Amino acid sequence: MSPDATGTDETGTDETGTDETVTDDRLTAWEAVLTSLEQATVDGDPASWHEPTGLGPMPRALVGRASRLLAAQRDRMATLDRDRRQALEHLGALRQVDATRAPQRSVYLDASA
Repeated sequence: MSPDATGTDETGTDETGTDETVTDDRLTAWEAVLTSLEQATVDGDPASWHEPTGLGPMPRALVGRASRLLAAQRDRMATLDRDRRQALEHLGALRQVDATRAPQRSVYLDASA
């Protein structure tokens, strides 16, 4: 493959192996994906996520943002797991209280029936 006039081959990679010609469309598309994931993480939105197609590799300019998003998602997962365990502990305590209660007997007798 011969380099074009800008010193990059047709894949957009220059001689050093760096991606110099990230298109604005690809960058914008990846930014939109990251923004939606960040918003879902902040909102706690459990909406299902599907892997985006046709975006190509993530531009290097967004790797730091994606890493921060991954860390935020891991923090959110840890929080959800802690909350889940706490809810299970509360349910267990409630079940123990219910198990100690004797069944209530009727206080009144319906003699007219």
